[in-house]
Amino acid sequence: MTDSERRSILCPNCRRLISRDEGACPYCGTSRPGSWWKNNPFTRSAGSADRIVTIILTVNVVMFVASLLISGRPPGRGGLFTALSPDQNSLLKLGATGVVPIDRFGRFWTVISANYLHGGLLHIIFNMMAVRQLIPLVAQEYGTWRLLSIYTLGGVAGYLASYWAGVGYTVGASSALCGLIGSLLYYGKSRGGVYGQAVFHEVRGWVVGLFLFGLIAPDIIDNWGHGGGIAGGVLLGLLLGYRERREENLFDKFLAGGCVLATVLSLLLGVISAYNFLIVSATGR
Repeated sequence: MTDSERRSILCPNCRRLISRDEGACPYCGTSRPGSWWKNNPFTRSAGSADRIVTIILTVNVVMFVASLLISGRPPGRGGLFTALSPDQNSLLKLGATGVVPIDRFGRFWTVISANYLHGGLLHIIFNMMAVRQLIPLVAQEYGTWRLLSIYTLGGVAGYLASYWAGVGYTVGASSALCGLIGSLLYYGKSRGGVYGQAVFHEVRGWVVGLFLFGLIAPDIIDNWGHGGGIAGGVLLGLLLGYRERREENLFDKFLAGGCVLATVLSLLLGVISAYNFLIVSATGR
């Protein structure tokens, strides 16, 4: 191994190969990337955006398959929008949110779990396509730790808006995705310049599309969830800041860690709830 190879490290923020002696990462601008307090498991990046996309896609697909397996609705029935759609009871057991789950059953944790449930095949396909497009851009401008917080808390904001608006049942990743959209709207306007305006105009197209789709299909689309998610994303972008304003710090890492832990716990509660229902159904007790 040559001396240069021994002095090479992965940047703790962007995970690209650089020299340990760099004063700042030439790719992402992180200062002193070779210092021990930045290049350790507790302070380095949460991982690449591609890895986060893969994890979110996998969790959504697993939960969708689970909802189909415990559903009482035959999978081949229905038209374009209802084919391969789990029934409402299976979604409720796994963690659908809204006025009924929260007020009647006290399932306040569903404002997180509902972001990983979907009402049909087209529903999950469209949302996962958006995941693949939006997450890398938000991770690029905010960093992966802040991305995790914006995705989780933006989804919570959207579903709280749905709850306050009186929506009975609702599911889907679109509230969390709208949180990402809101953060990019804030970034584009705040940064300004040619690049900032380009980001703003591109993301504004998503907002217009969501608004028009919501007008066409108000019974299918949770417009309150979308609006609440966008508003939450704008606020989170303002409060958390983006890379060009400050580097991610220990607070960002603790906040993201709390969001990940809360997500895992909420999904576990949904799975346990569904499992208990299946046991009761099988034993007749």
